[in-house]
Amino acid sequence: MKKFSLCIFFLAVLFYSSELAAQTTIDPAEISSTVKELTDFHEVIYPMWHDAYPAKDYDALKAFTPKIKSNIEAINNAELPGILRDKEPLWKINLDELNNSAKSYYAAAENNDNSALITAAEKLHSNYEKMVRVIRPALREIDDYHQTLYIIYHKLFPDGKYDEIAQLELTLIAKAKAILDYPQDKLKSRLGDNAGKYDTMAKNLYESTIFLGEVLKGNDQNKKDKAIESMHKAYEDLDSLFK
Repeated sequence: MKKFSLCIFFLAVLFYSSELAAQTTIDPAEISSTVKELTDFHEVIYPMWHDAYPAKDYDALKAFTPKIKSNIEAINNAELPGILRDKEPLWKINLDELNNSAKSYYAAAENNDNSALITAAEKLHSNYEKMVRVIRPALREIDDYHQTLYIIYHKLFPDGKYDEIAQLELTLIAKAKAILDYPQDKLKSRLGDNAGKYDTMAKNLYESTIFLGEVLKGNDQNKKDKAIESMHKAYEDLDSLFK
C-alpha cells in the first residue's frame, strides 16, 4: 500500500508539472545555475594548473595566453541566467579580481618573468575557483527547489497567477522534503556546528511550503502574497547558511 501511494504521488507530480508546462513556457537556460563561458574556461584552466604549472613548463604557460585572453573576454561579456540574478553583485566583484589576475599573467608572460608567471598562474586559478563558487548551488536539493521557486516568484507571482502556482505545489513540497531529509553526516562535513541551524531552517522552508498550499485553496489574495513572500524568505535564509 505504501509503495502504491508513493507511485500515485509521483504520478500526480508529473501530471501537475506537465500541465503547468503547457501554460507557462520557461527557457531551461533561465533556471540553470551555470554560466557556459565560465565552464568553457575550465578547458584552459585544467591543463594550465594540472600540467604546465606543476611541471614549471614556462613555455607552455606562456602559450596559454591567447586562450586565456579569449576566454576572459567571453566571461566579461557573459550574462547570468535569471536564476542567478541575486549573485550578480558578488559575481562582478570576483570578475574584477579574475581580470586583474589575468592582466598579471599577460604581463609576466610578455616580460618572460618566470617567477611572476608562476605566481600569476596560482592567482588566476584561485580567482577562477572563486568565480565557480559564486554560482555553484549550495546543495543539489536546494538548487532543485530554487528552480521551481524561481518560476513561482519571478514568473507567476508578479502576474497573480495563483492557479498556476497551486499546480506546482506538489512538486515544491517534494523538493522541500528532499532538503529536509538531506543526510546528517554530509551536513556535518559541510556545515560543522551550523548543521543544527540547517535542520531548523529546512523545517521552516518545508512548513512554509505546506502552508502556501493551504492558503492557495482560499480566496484571500493578501494571505497568498504573504505566504509566497514568507516561503521565499525561508529559502533565502537557508541558502545564506552556505555563504
